[in-house]
Amino acid sequence: MAIKGILFDKDGTLIDYGKTWVPIHREVALYAARGDAALAAELLRRHGQDPDTGASTANSVLAAGSVYDIADAFAQDLGARTPPDLAAAIDRIYTEGGAGHAVAVEGAERTLAELRRRGFKLGVATNDTEGGLAASLKRAGILGFFDFTVGCDSGFGAKPDPRMVYAFCAAAGVDPIEVAMVGDALSDLAMGRAAGVALNVGVLGGTSAREDLADAADLIVAGIGELPMRPEFGNV
Repeated sequence: MAIKGILFDKDGTLIDYGKTWVPIHREVALYAARGDAALAAELLRRHGQDPDTGASTANSVLAAGSVYDIADAFAQDLGARTPPDLAAAIDRIYTEGGAGHAVAVEGAERTLAELRRRGFKLGVATNDTEGGLAASLKRAGILGFFDFTVGCDSGFGAKPDPRMVYAFCAAAGVDPIEVAMVGDALSDLAMGRAAGVALNVGVLGGTSAREDLADAADLIVAGIGELPMRPEFGNV
C-alpha cells in the first residue's frame, strides 16, 4: 500500500538538536541543581549530555525522554534537593528556549514544502509538550506545514506509545499501513513498529548513529532532505 502520511519526530529530525537543545539542557540542569554548577554538570553527565562538549548519548533520557521522564530522572538523583514542580519548570524552560533559539535542520522548509506538494499528510509527534512543540516549530518557521501535531501532554501517551500514531491517522484520514514514521531515536521507531506503520525511517544527524538505529529502521537517511529523492516518497 502506498504511503500517504508522514509522521515526524521533532528534535534531531526537524529541529537541529545540537544548536537548539544542548544549551537549553544546560539551563534545565542548572535550574534543577538550584544554581550549583558542579551538580548541574553531574546531572547532565548522568542523563545523556557531556557537560563540556555537549555531545549527547543516543536514546538517553535527555535525548529522547519527555519532560516528565527528565524531571523524574533528576529527582531520583536530587532527592530532597529537588525543586518543587520540576516538570512544569522544565516545560517552561523548554518552551521559552524553543521560542528563542530553535533552528530547523538544513533544508527543512524546502523538503516539507515538496512533500506537501506531492500530497502527503504531514504530522509531528514529540516527547516535548504541545506548547514546546509549537514554540520551537514556529520559531524555526515550519509549524504551518503540518496537518497534525501531538506532544507528551496531548492525551495520547508518550513515545513509544503507539497512540500518537493512531491519533495522527485519525486526524489525517490514513491507516497506519499508509504511514512512514521518521525519527532519530529508537523510541520513534519503536512507536512506529508498535503501531504497524508501513515504513520506519531512521535519521542520522540527531543523537543516534547508524548502528543505534540499524535493527529498528527499514530505511536510514542522513537527514530529511533525502526523503523527496526516495521512491517510497514519490520520486519515480
